[in-house]
Amino acid sequence: MDKRTFIKTLGLGMAALPISTSGPAIVRHYRPSIHPPTIKKGDTIGVITPSSALVDDEGYRIAEANFEALGLRLQWGKHVGKKYGYLAGKDEERIADLHDMFANPQIKAIVCLRGGSGAARLLDKLDYGLIARNPKIFLGYSDITAFHQAIYTQTGLITFHGAVANSRWTPMVLDQFEQLFFRGKAPVYSANQRPVRTLTPGTAEGRLLGGNLTVLTGIAGSRYYPDFADSILFLEDIGEEPYRIDRMFSQLALSGVLQRIKGFVFGRCSDCEASNPRSSLTLDQVLDDYIKPLGIPAYQGALIGHMDEQFILPVGARARIDADRGVIAVTENIFPAG
Repeated sequence: MDKRTFIKTLGLGMAALPISTSGPAIVRHYRPSIHPPTIKKGDTIGVITPSSALVDDEGYRIAEANFEALGLRLQWGKHVGKKYGYLAGKDEERIADLHDMFANPQIKAIVCLRGGSGAARLLDKLDYGLIARNPKIFLGYSDITAFHQAIYTQTGLITFHGAVANSRWTPMVLDQFEQLFFRGKAPVYSANQRPVRTLTPGTAEGRLLGGNLTVLTGIAGSRYYPDFADSILFLEDIGEEPYRIDRMFSQLALSGVLQRIKGFVFGRCSDCEASNPRSSLTLDQVLDDYIKPLGIPAYQGALIGHMDEQFILPVGARARIDADRGVIAVTENIFPAG
């Protein structure tokens, strides 16, 4: 993801929700959660590019192999392959593919081919009524973070932060896909034998909200920005030096987000080393400075981020974290009974 291009294009989007002229309070109205139905082998999965286009054709072959391994059919969005600068087509083309996939009863789930940038351009143009009337599994990460927040805040639909279609799905990813989407059972998310770094020990429970740090702070103040009260905030990023991570955590702190969460999980920040380490904080120091003073259960090192081996997390679902063991356990039934 080209974050510098993203920030220049998007800005901070500080158009706030209804704000009383007598005070700074932001009023948000939340809807009950909508649970998408499970799928089965032989179903058709819609693949769209709602952010950036692929840089080469290999991603198409990878996506086809991923779904073939799961016994699923693949249907490409009509505008997949289009390009408009760094975007995968013009806004109306990308919106049309997303709407078509939700409206088509033959499409049982929607997976984004990749992230990139440009999702936030579409948030005020989406038909949230259409999405709410046709709940489906919606999967992706990175720039797709913007859609996860918007769909959840505007409809209550639980979506899924995890591997995009052109990721190389490892056995763990395939197993989680089958557990979640075929059997309707959320796995216990743990780092297995990989070490985690506990920032503050303990357990906490709340709604899983978050995703890519840059994208999340990019929609701050908009009506699509969640109310993080009593939530478990999970974050990841790529290509950001510690001073920029520090700036974004400052935004989370100054906007009151960090003071409202019940627990915190940080995944991986890929390619986030300082260009001049002698005059820079480390990522660990930044996390310590902002998270430890909160006194809430928190840990670093979850399998969340720009990597092949990553969790598929239900955004908006209730979950419990154990910061000592590095575990996330979903505590509600994500899918409707029967």
